[in-house]
Amino acid sequence: MSTYVYGIAASSHPGLPEGMGGVGDPPRPVRILREGDLAAVVSEAPEGLRPKRKDLLAHQNVLSEAGAAGCVLPMRFGSVAPDDNSITGVLAERAEHYKERLRALDGRVEYNVKANHVEEAVLHQVMAENPDVRSLAEANRQAGGGSYDDKIRLGEMVAAAVKAREAEDAAALQRVLEPSAEAVSVGPESTGWLANVSFLVERESAENFLAAVEEARKGLPHLEVRVNGPLPPYSFVEPGPTEPAGTVASGTDTGAG
Repeated sequence: MSTYVYGIAASSHPGLPEGMGGVGDPPRPVRILREGDLAAVVSEAPEGLRPKRKDLLAHQNVLSEAGAAGCVLPMRFGSVAPDDNSITGVLAERAEHYKERLRALDGRVEYNVKANHVEEAVLHQVMAENPDVRSLAEANRQAGGGSYDDKIRLGEMVAAAVKAREAEDAAALQRVLEPSAEAVSVGPESTGWLANVSFLVERESAENFLAAVEEARKGLPHLEVRVNGPLPPYSFVEPGPTEPAGTVASGTDTGAG
């Protein structure tokens, strides 16, 4: 029977959620696997598990319950190992890595920040900053809209200028927020977003980070900035016990990515 992994903690953790309901229908009972100084919060892995809302919430609830009493390294939704022995084996093999991560992430949370252009605002900036685009637009206007080819050319120039701004604006946003975080993890490109970045923040300094986000919104008004958090620090726990060392998590992000 495969084993589903929620997270990793110190074996001395005072409040691991043994017995509570986890993923699956009916919910699989959560249990604890211990190996040396470490413990894994696990349950039986249901067959055909998919990222449905009920199971995503169950995964988060187990982590919230465990995290209330001490530091837990969260695994992403869908982290499954062949059996219990596979997990205890990895805990033994990577013990120093996980203990270092537990020390480093104690009292920290993750905020995921995504951003995209506000179309009208970024077009205004592109026109203001690019004399060639501005000149062609004006020529087309004076010609009653311009020829078909001139319209196509103007569209291509605008699209290229906006694309160039995406990387610049993603870097600018990260520069503004980085000083308020302890670590940064750039996520995979996400359709429709020019930035997808996770920040590791000390829980007690979360208000400072959120204030920095508001400053970024004011300083970069042509960006739509969305924040998701506080989250368990998923993006700062790699690799998990269900994946080979040196790979990224194979499970499903429950909110960070």
